[in-house]
Amino acid sequence: MPLTAFQNTFAGNPLDRASERRGDTAWLAEMQASAESLAIVLWNGRPLVETTAGGGVQLAYVPATISDELAGGVERLLFMGLWKDTAVFAVDIEGGVDPAEGPLRGVGSFEDLRAIALRLPGSEAAIAATAKSMFEWRRRHRHCAACGEPSVVVDGGWKRQCPTCKAEHFPRTDPVVIMLPYLGDRCMMGRQEAWPPGMFSALAGFVEPGESIEEACARELAEEAALKAVSVRYHSTQPWPYPSSLMIGLIAEVENDQAAPDQTELSEVRWFTRDEARDLLAGKIEGVFAPGPLAIAHQLLKAWVEEG
Repeated sequence: MPLTAFQNTFAGNPLDRASERRGDTAWLAEMQASAESLAIVLWNGRPLVETTAGGGVQLAYVPATISDELAGGVERLLFMGLWKDTAVFAVDIEGGVDPAEGPLRGVGSFEDLRAIALRLPGSEAAIAATAKSMFEWRRRHRHCAACGEPSVVVDGGWKRQCPTCKAEHFPRTDPVVIMLPYLGDRCMMGRQEAWPPGMFSALAGFVEPGESIEEACARELAEEAALKAVSVRYHSTQPWPYPSSLMIGLIAEVENDQAAPDQTELSEVRWFTRDEARDLLAGKIEGVFAPGPLAIAHQLLKAWVEEG
């Protein structure tokens, strides 16, 4: 059961992470060798999926007994957790040769997670996102940050340890505030020059050391749009596996409507009335559009519209 009434895409991983079993190498080996255990497979960050009768997709599970062969060792193997009594693993495969044309022929196809996320069951999108984030972390942190020597995977893939200096390294998630500023019955969205023409979205930025969420929100509004936050309230969060962020969704009241894009992060800003924002969500404003339902920015705008 979700902890809150609202849940963004990539949230809601239903697996019991069973973190207390990660250090038990004998148990992990037993689970991996069990005919009952399952594994999901990612190739270059793309999950292996199969189509369903209704035109959707679902994760294509393979027997965990072949996971070690597919992974080629523990470096690319992850213990995801338990579905009831069934152990679930994830395998990370890299390279230019599509495994769906080789050892996994006939099982399914590897698809871009962002492209299929809304077609996947929500729980499976969350499972795939967890695996993708973990493998991205491990790929980017193969050497010890303390002494520079190669580190090794331990705890079922959830920790890296340096054999030389014994330092332990844990997965990192970067907190990002993403906020919809509003004043009265209007909200403001911005766009970056690199985005598709006509796309406007919420403002966002990384939380810096020593900042609260509210302080980060106020700083980003001031830096990007010269707006002063009056109050900040929480809406929801979204795990974002690109590569591994936690989007903290906020709705922020601002002091005035004298916004000015900084021309670095934002090239343009635009205010929308509630009715205009409703039309924006429905795709009824020619030449202008908002992010789709996959993105938390869409959900912030939708929540603000529904308040009126």
